Amino acid sequence: MGLWRRGKPAVVPETAGGALPAGPWQAPSAVEAKLFEAKTRSDWAGYLAVLARTSLFLADTRDHADSHPDTVTFIPHRHPQTGARYLAVFTEGMLPPPTPELVFHGGSLDWYARAWKESDPPWLAVNPGTPCEAFLPTSPERRADWRRHASQTHHHPHGELRTLHVGGPLQGPVAHGLACAALLFVKNGELWNAMAYHGGGYHSERDRLKEWWGITSREEWQQTQRDLLDADQVSPVWEYALGIRRTLARDFAGQVDVDLWRQAAEQTLRHRAAQAAEPRITPDGVTAAEPGHATRTEARITGVQRLIGRIARYEARFRADGILSENAFVPSVEAWDYGRASGMARWALGARYATLQEAEQAVTRAGYASQTNYRSWEEFSASYILGRCLHFDEEEFGTWYEDMLAAHRVLTTDPESPWLTIPWK
Repeated sequence: MGLWRRGKPAVVPETAGGALPAGPWQAPSAVEAKLFEAKTRSDWAGYLAVLARTSLFLADTRDHADSHPDTVTFIPHRHPQTGARYLAVFTEGMLPPPTPELVFHGGSLDWYARAWKESDPPWLAVNPGTPCEAFLPTSPERRADWRRHASQTHHHPHGELRTLHVGGPLQGPVAHGLACAALLFVKNGELWNAMAYHGGGYHSERDRLKEWWGITSREEWQQTQRDLLDADQVSPVWEYALGIRRTLARDFAGQVDVDLWRQAAEQTLRHRAAQAAEPRITPDGVTAAEPGHATRTEARITGVQRLIGRIARYEARFRADGILSENAFVPSVEAWDYGRASGMARWALGARYATLQEAEQAVTRAGYASQTNYRSWEEFSASYILGRCLHFDEEEFGTWYEDMLAAHRVLTTDPESPWLTIPWK
């Protein structure tokens, strides 16, 4: 870290977020707006306070990043008028769309302060070429000031709704698909509508996919993306139990008592088991039932009835916390796959396993699948949260649930929320 590499610097557009528009400048996100306001007031302490709460991204060639995965190289630029050497870094809203050749590394202001060497450039240029740019001196005293600001604030805005006002879709099919992952993106404090996604940086996104999904190649991403868009990663047992209730609710035109739900599940399982136990005629002859068939059936009945109890208890908590209305229930948990499919497309783009076009197509498909299977953002949300809780929470109602509850409340109350500004259909 903080090492020089000889050769041509990675090419970064003079204005990373694109050419400056005519007329008043509109900041891409709240971060750049706050930087611009602080700079306008010459409030450099306020400027540093904003930087301390966000990530700063450094450009690199992908070839170099792949060949030196454990090193972030500080590559100098030279100011055309003064000749001064500087390191160019960018806030998230100013990054250009991902390309195969150019990648970015993300780091906190505190990280840059600690990684800096005396031989490194005398200036740190934040968003050079933009109205919110600043050239910060990098002397030991100034870097100590960076660290002081970093110690006084949290690095990442977890739980906040963050919107890209320039460069991110706000309406239409792509925006709808992006909003299907908003619960997770609010929880992580990421821009919910950044289709041209870099995440935490190239290596960070690769590490995320490897750690959480076991994905280390484009081919593995493609298979996982297909599975999520087809809702094939959701447990079929969960969908079976919820499907029994959907049928009962349709037949009885109303709410379904938990005891009736359990009884119907048992009857259906026993009926299926009886059919499976009958001898069958196949091209290979007569096939008899396998030994132990009855024991497995009883185990399945017990398991499904236990699952029904878990679902009922989660839904009772959802109603108490305002995720579900009084008479509503979760129809399926496929939303968990569709929401993750929207996120997966962007994570793969940040890791360069997917192209921007492929990611956008996957996001749009996730939105369409969600619209087809659910009736509202609220129904989608409850279904996503139940899937997440069934997989992770074990009825502890801990952070796996609390994080989603907080994100749900933000998305259903914040006036800028895509769930309030984008129609479900």
